[in-house]
Amino acid sequence: MLIDLSLPIDAVKLTSENAHKAFIDSGHAGTHFDVVDKTFPLESFRTRGKVVDISHIRGREIEAADFADAVIEAGDFVIFHTGYVDELGYNTRPYTARSAELSDRAVDYLLDMKVKLIGVDAAGVQNPRKHADVDQLCADQGVFIVENLNNVKQLLGRMPASFTVYTAPVSRTDLTGLPCRVIAEFA
Repeated sequence: MLIDLSLPIDAVKLTSENAHKAFIDSGHAGTHFDVVDKTFPLESFRTRGKVVDISHIRGREIEAADFADAVIEAGDFVIFHTGYVDELGYNTRPYTARSAELSDRAVDYLLDMKVKLIGVDAAGVQNPRKHADVDQLCADQGVFIVENLNNVKQLLGRMPASFTVYTAPVSRTDLTGLPCRVIAEFA
C-alpha cells in the first residue's frame, strides 16, 4: 500500500492569495525542505519510516521523553504528526505561525540517534524564530527537515510498524527550498 505524504499545491492560487510570491517561487510552497548549503544525499531517497504522534501535546515544547516509546534507529525518517495541516489548513496565517515545537534537546536526541530525515505536518520543527537555525544545525549533520507533510494521520493506524519512505526532491540549484514528493510504502 502506498500513501502520498506530499501536500498538493496550486501554485497559481497560492501566488494570487499570498503576498509572499518570492518565497513561494523560491521553492518553499508545499512539501519541501530548506536548502542549507548542503546537497540531498541519494542514500536518503529510500529510508525506513517511523511516525510519532505528538498531536495531543499543546502549549509546551516536545521533549525526547514524549516519544521515548518510539523505537528510533540510525537511518530512520522520523515523521512527527502534529495535526496542524489538517486542523488549520495549509497556507493560513495560523498554520504558518505553528510548528512542531521540538525542544533543542529533542532535536539533539534525533541527531544523536543518527536519523536521516525528520518530517513534520507543520511549517517547521521549531518556532519561526528558530526555524533557520535548526534546519542548518540538522543539515550540518547530514539530516534534512521535510516540512508540510500531508496525510500523516493515515500512518498512525499502522503504528508501531515501520514502513519505507521514498523522498524525491527536485534537482535544482537555484532554489532556497526544494519541493519534494514523499511516498510511504507498507508491505
